Amino acid sequence: MCGKFSGMLSWSEMVAFAQPLPEAVENGNDRLIIYRVMSALPVIVWDHTTQSRRVVPMRWGFPKPTNWKIPQPIHARAETIDTIPAFADAFHAGQRGIVIAKNFNEAPESGEQFTITPGDEPFVALAFVWRRFAIPELPTPLLACVMATVPANALIASLPTDRMPAVLAEDDWAKWLDEKPCSAAEAKACLKTVQGIRWRMAKEERPQKRERAPTML
Repeated sequence: MCGKFSGMLSWSEMVAFAQPLPEAVENGNDRLIIYRVMSALPVIVWDHTTQSRRVVPMRWGFPKPTNWKIPQPIHARAETIDTIPAFADAFHAGQRGIVIAKNFNEAPESGEQFTITPGDEPFVALAFVWRRFAIPELPTPLLACVMATVPANALIASLPTDRMPAVLAEDDWAKWLDEKPCSAAEAKACLKTVQGIRWRMAKEERPQKRERAPTML
């Protein structure tokens, strides 16, 4: 299952999707960032107050009930994202987000890491749901998110593994973000397995020297 992906922390790429951007994003500075569980992800959300998209940093991984510093869970199955209490409230409240990724990793039971890269597209849009958590030790609520997953397509299932991130079609962004009013069924229908695409998959060799995103407690 995906526990790592790469994205461009780039003003030139992100400004097309949401404004304002966090101050940490450097204008004109394109650099590849590795995002892992516990990273502070740049999540695109729909702000109902301003009626605009914006990017909000959120921790990857909901807090474990007995210890908020432990990320558990980190994924939400598309099939039950609207019924399991941990995710359903956020899903139905429109607390749904998008994270832009250059590629993502899959790790079958063997423990080997494989990198999946879109062939003809410059990026993929990964679906997330998010929530606010009141943590007594923290001065402000913790914003945390989990990645939506769907059954693996034929390429990824060959690893073997049975799940993959939910990759959103561009036409579905507005519905998923709750920017365009739709029913819960229509929003859930945005989460589907992408087949018949020119993605590339390669075993990850020695880690490249790429900047890691900071963790967010």
